[in-house]
Amino acid sequence: QAIQWQIADSAVEIEAARWLVLNATFTLDQGEDNRHLASMAKLYGANMGNRVVDRVLQIHGGMGYTRELPIERWYREARLWRIYDGTDEIQRMIISRNLLKGHVKVGQYV
Repeated sequence: QAIQWQIADSAVEIEAARWLVLNATFTLDQGEDNRHLASMAKLYGANMGNRVVDRVLQIHGGMGYTRELPIERWYREARLWRIYDGTDEIQRMIISRNLLKGHVKVGQYV
């Protein structure tokens, strides 16, 4: 049952990240500024990917850490997702700056 819950949690997080990305791209397609939404999607998506790959590694145990399965490579790559195109801290700075300056409000893009 514990493994089933890890799979379910991963599915929920992947779907949430998907909707954040779709919202950011839809906003851009409408010709609106999507930088705030893109930062939120990047921050959540990169961290979500890291959590999901970590769960996959946990499920597979020691075998997941060997080079016999692609999981060890995914684990290394997932960490890079949180650095590429702006670190977590940069994304958080962009998000909080937009909120504190009043450029966007929480829930504005609903």
